Amino acid sequence: MVTNDATILKIKHDVLYEVAKLAWEGKMDEKSEIPYKMIPGPQAQFRCCIYKEREIIRQRVRLAEGLCPSGKDSRNVVQVIGAACEECPIASYVVTDNCRKCMGKACQNSCNFGAITMGEHRAHIDPNKCKECGKCAQACPYNAIAHLERPCKKACPVDAITYDEYGICIIDENKCIQCGACIHSCPFGAIGSKTFLVDVINLIRAGKRVVAMIAPSIEGQFGKDITVSSWRTALKKIGFADLIDVGLGGDMTAAYEAEEWAEAYKEGKKMTTSCCPAFVNMIKQHFPQLMDHVSTTVSPMCAVSRMLKAQDPGTIAVFIGPCIAKKSETLDLNIMDNADYALTIGEIRAMMRAKGVELEPEPNEDQQASTFGKRFGNGGGVTAAVLECMAEKGIDNNVNVMKCNGAAECKKALLLLRAGKLPADFIEGMACVGGCVGGPSKHKTEMEAKKDRDTLIGQADARQVYENLKQYPMDSFSMHRK
Repeated sequence: MVTNDATILKIKHDVLYEVAKLAWEGKMDEKSEIPYKMIPGPQAQFRCCIYKEREIIRQRVRLAEGLCPSGKDSRNVVQVIGAACEECPIASYVVTDNCRKCMGKACQNSCNFGAITMGEHRAHIDPNKCKECGKCAQACPYNAIAHLERPCKKACPVDAITYDEYGICIIDENKCIQCGACIHSCPFGAIGSKTFLVDVINLIRAGKRVVAMIAPSIEGQFGKDITVSSWRTALKKIGFADLIDVGLGGDMTAAYEAEEWAEAYKEGKKMTTSCCPAFVNMIKQHFPQLMDHVSTTVSPMCAVSRMLKAQDPGTIAVFIGPCIAKKSETLDLNIMDNADYALTIGEIRAMMRAKGVELEPEPNEDQQASTFGKRFGNGGGVTAAVLECMAEKGIDNNVNVMKCNGAAECKKALLLLRAGKLPADFIEGMACVGGCVGGPSKHKTEMEAKKDRDTLIGQADARQVYENLKQYPMDSFSMHRK
């Protein structure tokens, strides 16, 4: 489930805008005024009182600064806004009005924990005794017992979400893969991610060379008239030195991964892709014994960052896209010369709005990447690019690839690999359904953006991938993980 509540999104983006505005003006010491500006009172608009509403804004401001909303020290990018988490049922299984208090007492007889008693009008489930096994719901002949699963918990693909005795959501950082699926599932807007827009703004204001790296999955998100050139012009207006299409990094990654796949295929070794950070996090956190099967080729984001830093070591590389997990990748100290920061589409637009800059139509003439590189963020796009590279090098690309569309399919493939029963030679893992274009911070849904995106990509330079790479001195640095 994904909530499209305009109120939640407006509050989130208004906070980002207010923080970005203060950061541009160098007045972050005035951030304590933001809750009062946004919630003037005296009447509450959405919650029980203005004091709670202001506390939620205060915690969102901390997230916008890249801090934990609670003040605790945590490296996890995805965080719970405690003041906003409320009113979700603590009990998973509840008895509905369908209960006839039947003589058979099938629900009570099926419970092994003594959690079910018979009340005056219906059965009752004691949440302190219930183990959430679901046997009562299965046994009830009237389907009178409902399973009320929290939307955030339901959205989490790795069971990283629980809750405390007060019903407040808790994220297990040892399980969380930072995919961000829970963020937009919460109808209270109680889960968010740390942002680094204040850091980026401060670097631009300090005169540093800050280069934007835009994900190809952004193409089509704002219509067919908003091109890579549109983004470059807008970002230069707010102080970025330049912009690089990360589709080029897709070409780079595919070129190196093709050689790695070919070598692994000869050895009979099964491998997984490494470009999706949430997928890699899933392996690290839940299947550590499979880390040897992960491709050592860096992600397209890292490939472009290394190219920029090889050309100018003082460059600050900032990735922009619909992905939350990319933020965790930039914080991974084991990956040298990776992007310094990652921003979502909403965060970069808040920075632009605070400077009065909007995206404007420009011709689609700036093509730094091949068509394969631009489609790298589609489900199956990595496979298509790697197989194309193998074919161009004269390598047999008649390999079997399991293309996993979403975290559930990724988990299934990894379970098969761990059990030694994977039928495929390679796994393409994409934690978001549809690939990067289906990321949690997308501006439009995949289907809404598809027509315009295909139009923009269809105009991309169709030259061969290796021809596209010859102009870049890629031998000057390692393309592999540290």
